[in-house]
Amino acid sequence: MALTKEEDIQMMLVCKTHLGTRNIEFNMKRYVFRRTADGIHIINIGKTWEKIMIAAKVIVTIENPADIIVASQRPYGSRAVLKFSQYTGAQALAGRWMPGTLTNQITTKYLEPRLLIVTDPRMDSQAVKEAAYANIPVIALCDTDSPLEHVDIAIPGNNKGKESIALLYWLLAREVQYLRGTLNRANGWE
Repeated sequence: MALTKEEDIQMMLVCKTHLGTRNIEFNMKRYVFRRTADGIHIINIGKTWEKIMIAAKVIVTIENPADIIVASQRPYGSRAVLKFSQYTGAQALAGRWMPGTLTNQITTKYLEPRLLIVTDPRMDSQAVKEAAYANIPVIALCDTDSPLEHVDIAIPGNNKGKESIALLYWLLAREVQYLRGTLNRANGWE
């Protein structure tokens, strides 16, 4: 059975994707619904869902899935990145980002991707900076305090909790498989 937007949003609420931080970056204000009494910013989940759909369309336009790098230095994001790359064919770089991966041709780990996906633009700032030098588009999971410099598509959501990170990558991988035609919308995906 195909999941609808409302069911996806319910899953996001269960996984606490809507919870932001106490701090807010001025560029992220457009994704914030309101602020609670304790000062925690609540993210607009409808915009999160729309941004996931936009990001999936961008990912599908790249012919060779191996030209996509999914990076995460955040420990909770490592498993989600590995699973995402397993189902979409992207290249996973979980753990420490080796400086010069996108800019230094002499190193053995030099890569020339067409797209970079990061879990947290603050923790993965080296990867985002190198992608900017190499003119590589960046998709990032952004919390309310995430800097948006050099980020092309920001998916607003809680990138601090492991359930939230896992759900965002799961929704993105599912939509990519739907758009590629490897998964049928009528059957759904476990």
